[in-house]
Amino acid sequence: MKQEVCPIVTIPCLLDAWSAHEAELRRYLRHHILPPADAEDALHDLFVKALRQGDRFCEVRNPRAWLFEVARNVVVDHARQARRSEPLPDDLAAPESELAAVDKLATCLPRVLTELGDEDREAIELCDIGGMTQSRFAELKGLSLPGAKSRVQRARRRLREQLFRSCQVQLDETGTVCCFVPRPPPG
Repeated sequence: MKQEVCPIVTIPCLLDAWSAHEAELRRYLRHHILPPADAEDALHDLFVKALRQGDRFCEVRNPRAWLFEVARNVVVDHARQARRSEPLPDDLAAPESELAAVDKLATCLPRVLTELGDEDREAIELCDIGGMTQSRFAELKGLSLPGAKSRVQRARRRLREQLFRSCQVQLDETGTVCCFVPRPPPG
């Protein structure tokens, strides 16, 4: 089977503009994007974006301004991506007082769930633990959406009351869980 080769499209006005401004664009990108290999990748991406314009690139009044505007957008996109994927430092720890008690409170949850009524437990397990939407829960149980929302809210209120009663949850002055008595599920 013969494979077709895509012809290289040459757009003289693009090639002229690129030749005139490539070195300046490279310096700009290397100044704003590190490491240099990423700046070279950005330069390549910039050229591809210009190439995708096809003959429309020839209609651009100021090719240098257009290339630098696109280069600026590439720099912004690169910065956003780098910020999203920046790893957290290993020595970053959550404040003990804020998260520890709430995280450990999860040890009480299985036990307290067994102490709730069937309807309450099902609503909590499906919607809050399982991630089911309340509209899907309404369909599943044959309820109206307001009825399902009410059932989930009542179940949450009863769960909270049972956590306070069974695990002796205490709140600090800001309303944050500060301490409780662990009650793991029966073995």
